[in-house]
Amino acid sequence: MEIVPVIDIRKGAAVRAVAGRRADYRPLATPLSPTSDPPDVARGLMALHPFGALYIADLDAIEGQGNNLAAIVEVAGTIAPARVWLDGGFREARQSGATLPANVDVVLGSETLARVEDAALQEDRSRFILSLDFAETGFLGDPRLLSDVSLWPERVVVMTLARVGVGKGPDLPRLRDIAMRAQGRRVYAAGGVRSLDDLRALEQAGVAGALVATALHDGRLSAATLARMGAK
Repeated sequence: MEIVPVIDIRKGAAVRAVAGRRADYRPLATPLSPTSDPPDVARGLMALHPFGALYIADLDAIEGQGNNLAAIVEVAGTIAPARVWLDGGFREARQSGATLPANVDVVLGSETLARVEDAALQEDRSRFILSLDFAETGFLGDPRLLSDVSLWPERVVVMTLARVGVGKGPDLPRLRDIAMRAQGRRVYAAGGVRSLDDLRALEQAGVAGALVATALHDGRLSAATLARMGAK
């Protein structure tokens, strides 16, 4: 099981995400880091466990309110050769890669992607990760992204915003359905992971990995637990 810690950044600080209510996000307080500065948080996470990647959501960029590129570049340098998965609110695949470090992979969120038939996405699927974004009201984005598996790259995140940071557990029925349709692609759960039991349930559902934040910061997924389960 691949575990990818999440850092949400707003106005230069790492923040604690709660149920996708971005207006309510506050600077992150965690025993893993002395500050909410994103590079400090990244160092704390990598000290907890040698993760292969960190997921960064640039909330300002997603909402069209500027970006946090300087902090993201610093995080990428801090954790290299581990990778950064960056959701920067990109509307097109081609706008995403030119100014990013070599160890940054681009997340294209269904919430913000302008065209499902993105030529760059089809040409080089290894560079991109698709995030299928869900609110309480349903899927966010062009319905074809959800229904047409041929549009998916090799890595697909299932982002259930209403379950982020609230301890409800992952959306297993939805994840199981998408994993069954994925035709060998790696599916990652985002939102709701609380414990080792949740990770085992995800594995049984055919999910390759999970994006996790709160359970790492509050110690429910400890260094010992991560090592014991062989987290990547």
